[in-house]
Amino acid sequence: MKEWWLQVGLLGVPLLAVYLHIPPPQLSPALRSWKSSGSFFTYKDLNIFYRDSSGAVGSSDVVVLLHGFPTSSYDWSKIWEGLTQRFHRVIALDFLGFGFSDKPRPHGYSIFEQATIVEGLLRHLGLRHQRINLLSHDYGDTVAQELLHRYEHNRTGSILINSLCLSNGGIFPETNYPRFIQKLLKDGGLLSPLLLRLMNFFFSGGLGAVFGPYTQPSQAELWDMWTAVRNNDGNLVMDSILQYINQRKKHRERWVGALMSTSVPLHLIYGPLDPVNPHPEFLQLYKKVLPMSTVSVLDDHISHYPQLEDPLGFLNAYLNFINSF
Repeated sequence: MKEWWLQVGLLGVPLLAVYLHIPPPQLSPALRSWKSSGSFFTYKDLNIFYRDSSGAVGSSDVVVLLHGFPTSSYDWSKIWEGLTQRFHRVIALDFLGFGFSDKPRPHGYSIFEQATIVEGLLRHLGLRHQRINLLSHDYGDTVAQELLHRYEHNRTGSILINSLCLSNGGIFPETNYPRFIQKLLKDGGLLSPLLLRLMNFFFSGGLGAVFGPYTQPSQAELWDMWTAVRNNDGNLVMDSILQYINQRKKHRERWVGALMSTSVPLHLIYGPLDPVNPHPEFLQLYKKVLPMSTVSVLDDHISHYPQLEDPLGFLNAYLNFINSF
């Protein structure tokens, strides 16, 4: 009996070794086009991917898009053209550790560093003195909150924020419910390295669970999301990036306080079927804490990724907000 188990174990070792070295998937034509339309800038010897499109003639308005976890700037692809018809410049980046940007490891990923990278990008683009409209989602909401805090406190290098629109992010840690796999990876300890290498088995199911039942991404869309994660071995840094959940709790006063004290026009676009920031708990708290903010609640079947699940509804809600002040 011992010999049988030994043989199985010996066979499993090379099979596991082969699996762990599977190369990342090839970029789809759509994802390749997205990458080729972008550029890179350098932050502390690290390459950060961004897209910068010129849009509406006669407008001087600039919008900067901040994506969520675990995806990338490609999340904005369905509303990109619509935004270019309203804004002079439409800009999005892949945060460090995401998409086509570098994914160093080991590395202490933090919301503070991501905010500094956004500031660096805007300096790189010559927009340091330009008023910026921020449009954010999920993880990007927290980066936007840190940028807002720096703006409100006149920190050196802070960007000038003209408006802020949030969407389906963990703005309040007490109404944010990370998925089980996120908690497992964040706190997995010795288990995390194995889970990170097995992510392809549960990535699609895990991500699909935060989309509505009638707005599920296609297999091609899920594959693009996974390809962006796997680029530069991004799956291997997920446990480090997920420390943002702890950072939200630790710095709640700073980041919620920035929203409470700001005079910047503030808006929320919300997919109410979101299991991560559930209705009505999240929305009730949002309206109580931030009564000066306007709110757009999308259709009942829209969930955690509203810009992908209902791009037209999301775009219309955002443009209505932008045109209201």
